[in-house]
Amino acid sequence: MDRIASIETFSIRLPRDSAAIQGTAGSPTALQAGRFDYRWSDAYATLYSVNFEAALVKLTAESGLVGWGEAQAPLAPDVACLITEQLLRPAIEGHAFELSAQGVGALRERMYAAMRVRGQTGGFMLDAIAGVDIALWDLVGRAAARPVCDLLTSASPAASVPAYLSGLGGETTAARISQAEDAWERGFRTFKLFLERSPDDLIQLAKALRERFGPAARIAVDALWHLDPATARVFGRALDELPALWLECPLPPEMLQAHVRLAAEIETPLALGESYRSRHELEPFLEQGCIGWLQPDLGRCGLTEAVAIADHVAARHPQVQVVPHISIAMGPQIAAALHFAAALPAVPMVEYNPSVFSVANQFLAEPLALVGHHYQVPRSPGLGIEIDEAAVRAVAQRPVLRAVESA
Repeated sequence: MDRIASIETFSIRLPRDSAAIQGTAGSPTALQAGRFDYRWSDAYATLYSVNFEAALVKLTAESGLVGWGEAQAPLAPDVACLITEQLLRPAIEGHAFELSAQGVGALRERMYAAMRVRGQTGGFMLDAIAGVDIALWDLVGRAAARPVCDLLTSASPAASVPAYLSGLGGETTAARISQAEDAWERGFRTFKLFLERSPDDLIQLAKALRERFGPAARIAVDALWHLDPATARVFGRALDELPALWLECPLPPEMLQAHVRLAAEIETPLALGESYRSRHELEPFLEQGCIGWLQPDLGRCGLTEAVAIADHVAARHPQVQVVPHISIAMGPQIAAALHFAAALPAVPMVEYNPSVFSVANQFLAEPLALVGHHYQVPRSPGLGIEIDEAAVRAVAQRPVLRAVESA
């Protein structure tokens, strides 16, 4: 048994070149000019940050053990940090817990119950819980002197996990094909394209990829939630002709029946999951049979719930494939996804974004490794990473959202 002695959070905002990363995970579209750090997308009605934003969590146990976690926070990391400090700390700080999967599960349920009756069973609340949950797993793995993936399975976890390339940057089709060629040389065969311009533009890019690499290339498409049912049907049938591996997030996430109808109208499987934080949110979509690829985001559901989701799918929906989603992320999120994938043999690959991976590694004492197109699963105890705490503290902040000069 041990107790959580303290919980500390770190709100991170790092400047980045928005133009350079357009077409890739976390900031796929061009952004409108504006006075604030958060800008409207040029393609559809949502906000993106001009910065790389993250929320890190540090747990220190009475034994002296430390665990690091991370909540998915591409916007407003201060919110997940504040929830952790004001709502989750009273729930678990000083609370005795067993250093095991069962012990983590009990604390996760304690945090989930804290605001359930007030309707906080999704969104920022679950993001904050995910960050603490990942930190608890890191702590438990360190206590056991074993990597987290060993604790998630009774079998031998994989030493490496295949990656797929998420997004192709560049202003022109030629530039994007050139980037794909470089990745192909490293062994990548699966490419995800973002619908950041028009459907016709994306279809032309997808056809160019197919022409360049032939049937061996697997082409997935992320529609970023901004199609309507009629447009999604036409777009999905165009993807059928490629064919495409999946159509991700085609419609607004709350539109259950529209997703069900779309899945019946096209051959390309739908990929969903990153917008949902629990089995409770996902089950209606799974029961209606509209998910072909399930994409839990570890920074939104945490390791405990991600494993529960995967077990639920394996038992009740075995036709569904599980691939963890990684968007804007630092070391704890990426490492958690790798341990999750390594422990579950049915997980075929993990998302990879070069610019995100590079930023994450800047804050690790020893970088995570990608060899060819395979992530190497960390084998040190816990998540297997060592946070450069001095580097984190140097950039951590808690500002009020500020106005900036127009771009």
